[in-house]
Amino acid sequence: MAIAQTPGTPYYAVIFTSTRTGVDGGYGAMAEAMVKLAAEQPGFLGVESAREGLGITVSYWESLEAIAAWKQNSAHLVAQARGRDLWYETFKARICKVERDYEFHKEQ
Repeated sequence: MAIAQTPGTPYYAVIFTSTRTGVDGGYGAMAEAMVKLAAEQPGFLGVESAREGLGITVSYWESLEAIAAWKQNSAHLVAQARGRDLWYETFKARICKVERDYEFHKEQ
């Protein structure tokens, strides 16, 4: 997965941090489906994710309204319920306004 290419600031980030149970139950397939579905939502800007014990997924959005609409998406609601029932030992979501960003690229 590459670093998300976001527009100029400001924009919003949802930081979803989790620890998993030992249950797979289709987690990988659902995670892929949710990334694909999120990318189709109005206001979606990109996503970055990493998991090695602790999982961190950061999704980027144009507005708080876009984030709220994604949280209420019917397929996403199903995934949220399965996460609570099967996949997550614990999780925390943080919503942030990104006011500044910068990047570095090593010259080739």
